[in-house]
Amino acid sequence: MSTINRIGLLTSGGDAPGMNAAIRAVVRTALSQGVLVSGIERGYQGLIQGAVIELTSRSVADTIQRGGTILRTARSDEFRTPEGQAKAIATLKRYGIDGLVLLGGDGTFRGAYDLTQAGIATVSIPCTIDNDIACTDQSVGFDTAVNTVVEAMNKIRDTATSHERTYVIEVMGRHSGYIALHAGLCGGAESILIPEVPIDLDAVCDRVTFGYRVGKNHSIVLVAEGIGNDSKYNRNPGESAATYVANYIQTHTGLETRITILGHLQRGGNPTALDRQIATRLGNEAVNLLLRGEAGKVVAMWQNEMRVYDIMDALAMKKAVDLQLYELSQMLSSV
Repeated sequence: MSTINRIGLLTSGGDAPGMNAAIRAVVRTALSQGVLVSGIERGYQGLIQGAVIELTSRSVADTIQRGGTILRTARSDEFRTPEGQAKAIATLKRYGIDGLVLLGGDGTFRGAYDLTQAGIATVSIPCTIDNDIACTDQSVGFDTAVNTVVEAMNKIRDTATSHERTYVIEVMGRHSGYIALHAGLCGGAESILIPEVPIDLDAVCDRVTFGYRVGKNHSIVLVAEGIGNDSKYNRNPGESAATYVANYIQTHTGLETRITILGHLQRGGNPTALDRQIATRLGNEAVNLLLRGEAGKVVAMWQNEMRVYDIMDALAMKKAVDLQLYELSQMLSSV
């Protein structure tokens, strides 16, 4: 067993539903082993500034069902500098923090790597609605975000049907199409546009007009926010992906088109049971790893089993969308 007496805990980057469930699991697992827990508010910036609080079992009571993060979160350009990292490490030493659990996405992991290189014991948990962390097949928050989008699609479909309109719905995903792909498949979108697949707006128009010809009275086109940014497309600077696609469809088909940008709605809300389960299991194992003396690690889920990776290996991995799911969605919406 390690000689860790106090664990620090922070959430960094974008918030994700299920973070609080992971926080709860970390705190109560550590306390059950006689290890104290310090919460660092506002991520790496809070670590630099010394925003450290004591976490008890009561601190995390009635939080498993809450979205967001009770520790709050922020992004920190200062932490990317050697001076900022030196301040962060000084905070850990000042508060007697022997190991650190970090919740977040790729940027959080890169910060964890820097701390690991400086000799700090870290374990990271993938928490991001984008699901773009390669070492896990499902990051904390992804399932909730997909369900939020599907619920919104269901409601938009009602009014789209009533008015016989085409709706273009934009979801988060600057570089990753995971939310759009999974929500589009589960929500029955007629077309799905993601950054990983070249977009063909003429094919989208053909699909929409074909649907109306065979008796459909509405159409849903789901787009990730990052599509159309390549210079070969004519998306204007500052123009939303939804506006870009909707204008093209309306211009080339004459069909009445509306847009909905879901935005940060996707980050909020009560985490699903699946996200709570994943977060709880990963939070528990993160503490166990630190107490076993295993540091510089990422604990993740793969096919419903926990796996542990070196932080360097996790950062080096690349994640690709499942193109079979994309092809399946295209086939199902074309008949």
